[in-house]
Amino acid sequence: MEHAARIQYLSHAEVIDGVNAEAVIARLKELAGDEKGHEDTFRDMIGAYLGGVPTMGIGETKAAKTTEDILEVNLAAEKHAVDFYLEVYKKIVEMKDELKYEFYQLEHSMRHVIQDEQEHISEIKLLLGQ
Repeated sequence: MEHAARIQYLSHAEVIDGVNAEAVIARLKELAGDEKGHEDTFRDMIGAYLGGVPTMGIGETKAAKTTEDILEVNLAAEKHAVDFYLEVYKKIVEMKDELKYEFYQLEHSMRHVIQDEQEHISEIKLLLGQ
């Protein structure tokens, strides 16, 4: 999910034009950088703490052409990510006893990603004038 978000932000940054293009492009690239950090966090959580193997697949991306459409597509994606990550967070909390030596790191990392994604929602809404 985060890899797809990063690629989507970077691709959308290449098609932005218009009055405030530079500011929006800069913000999309900054959001892409945040998503890269989330990729690293999840890769670490899956591999080091849960003993799994991170996927090499990529999630769905959505094309958009106008600045408003780009921002709306990414706002929807960020909301979807928060909803999904809240479910993951609940599962981590439910498994606290089973994750005796991993729980606090997983809980902290997941909470941090959710907070970042919620911040992204606020920032995109601001760019949309909402």
